[in-house]
Order: sequence, then C-alpha cells, then structure tokens
Amino acid sequence: MEIGLLGQPLTGKTTFFNLLTGMGQETCLSKKRDVYTAVAQVPDERVDYLAHLYRPQKAIYAQVQIKDIPGVYQCDAAGMSNKHLEEARTADLLVQVVRAFHDDVVANIAGEPDPYKELADFATDLVLADMISVENQLARLEESRKPSCNASLHIAVLRRILHALENEQRVSDLILTEEEKLHLAGYNFFTEKPLVIAVNMDEKQFTTGMYTNRDKILEFAANHQIPLLEISARMEMEISRLPLGERAEFMHAMGLNESGICRLASTAYNLLGVVSFFTVGAVEVRAWTIRKGTIAKKAAGKVHSDMERGFIRAEVFHFEDLKNLGSVATVREKGLFRLEGKEYAVKDGDIINFRFNV
Repeated sequence: MEIGLLGQPLTGKTTFFNLLTGMGQETCLSKKRDVYTAVAQVPDERVDYLAHLYRPQKAIYAQVQIKDIPGVYQCDAAGMSNKHLEEARTADLLVQVVRAFHDDVVANIAGEPDPYKELADFATDLVLADMISVENQLARLEESRKPSCNASLHIAVLRRILHALENEQRVSDLILTEEEKLHLAGYNFFTEKPLVIAVNMDEKQFTTGMYTNRDKILEFAANHQIPLLEISARMEMEISRLPLGERAEFMHAMGLNESGICRLASTAYNLLGVVSFFTVGAVEVRAWTIRKGTIAKKAAGKVHSDMERGFIRAEVFHFEDLKNLGSVATVREKGLFRLEGKEYAVKDGDIINFRFNV
C-alpha cells in the first residue's frame, strides 16, 4: 500500500512524514526539494500478543509506503502536471495535509492559515489535473490515423469523464459500467483515488479542538464523504522523542489514544478495503495485508509464490479465539481450528498456516 502526502508548502507535511516513518528529513522553508519516500511500520497489538505467545526470532508488522510530495501553492493546471505531483498518481490513497496551526515564521512567508481555502483550492487543482489528462488523451485518440476498433467507445467514455470534471464532479462519484472501467484502466485519475484530509494543528488548537473555519471543514468533509484526521504533527513528534515509558502518559494527557500512523493506517485500511492476516511460528510472527475478500490461494501467494502455486489447503483459526482461550490447543479442543480450501475468503485477524507442495 502506498500513501501520498500532498498539499501546499509549509503545511507540516514533512513533519507528518517524519512522524509516520521515523525518518529525520529536514523541514526547510525552501520550495525546491525531492520527493521523500519511506516505509512506515504499522503498530498492531495483535502482533505484540502473538510475539509474546510464540517468542519468535523476529516479529514483523504490516508496512505502508509513504511519499512526501513537495508542496505547490494554488497551482494552475500546468503546475499540477509537474513531475513531483505525477508521483502521486502511483499512490493508492492521497492525504491532503492542510495548515491550521499558527506560526509567525510560516505566516510571514505563506500568510495566516486558511485551511478551508486550502481544501477548496486543492479540490479544484485535482479536477484541473484530470481535465488536462483527459483532454490530452482525447486529442491523441481523435487525431489518430489508425484508430482501434473500440476507439469510438473509448472516446465516449472520456467525454463523459470530461463533462463530469467540467461540472466539478470527482471521477469516483460516477457510476461506470465494467466495460467503461476497462477503458479507463491505467489512467490513475487524481479524483478517482480515495482521499483523506489531515488538518495540522498547533498544541493549543489540539487541546481546545478549535481552529479557523472548523465547522466549514467538517461540513466539507461530510458532504464529500472524505475522512478527516485532526492531528498535531509537531506535538506528536515531540512526544515520539520521549523515552518509551513516558510516551503513553503524555499521549493520554493530550487526549491521544493512538499514534499518527495507527490512525492513518486504520483510515486507509477502511477506505481501501484492506485486512490483515497473520503467520506465526518460532522463527517469525508476521502481519500481512490483503484486499478484503482475497481467497486463501491468493493470500498464500502474498507469503510466497510457491505457496500459491502448490496450494493444498489452509489451516485457519482466528486471533480473537486464540486471545480469549489462551492457547492453540484449547482452540482445537473447542472446534475453532479449521481446514479451508483455496476459495476461502480470508478474514481480518485470521491466523493461517498454508499447506502446499511443489
């Protein structure tokens, strides 16, 4: 899973990136820099419990790749097409980081925070970027001297998309047939991707829950069915640097029940329909992420291609049953240990041993 962090400069994207990934990229005021990419470990109490039970040589959490894409001020269509923002097209999910926090240095450069305007401008930017992509492709198709046999249908679908974008509709709002989706495969429209809003606050705002135009932002998110995270990246970074034993106390004092990566991962999993299953043993306890509804044979391929190729069956029991009963032996005694075939739809929290032969 790949998540792209987007937004205007000086919104705290890189601080949020560092918080999520544990990296230490410089948070400078320069507009020119590269895309930062790193892998974030997703903490999971289930992995911790399984590691305590099995005592493996290593425990591996699920991983999410995070891209911090350089900020662009309210960009014109050409700006939205630059090479940095094109990096976002490969992301599975976009997170728009908006600035609510007050900072004198930042305000001298970028003005006072106006998070609602940032949201509205960004929505327009995404629509414009997709319009340019569609218009360019339409021009190529219509000017082609040797059009394909289904070119007319392809053009019709793109014209429908363009009409929607001209009316400020997201591609994700359209109901498309399977044939139409086939023609759009590979376009990676910005307005088709799941989107999360992350409002970056200062400590005072986080404590009071108040910042400029909060009501309008909540209404915007609700109307567009966009999940909203209220964060304080700088405050959470400071907490993350504390000794491990003190972090929980400070998080509780600030009203934080989960870390930033936990909240973002949970939101992303829900939007993308992702679940986790586990493999366990003396060597390794590991969380694996798959799309909801993935069958056992395909899930086996996530662990190793040989397991998918030579799949026989899956030995399955659920984490909650193991936690409630305390041991695999008791799970077996209660009849909660199952053998499943290749078409079994893996569920979140399944603990699986794949039997295979190659």
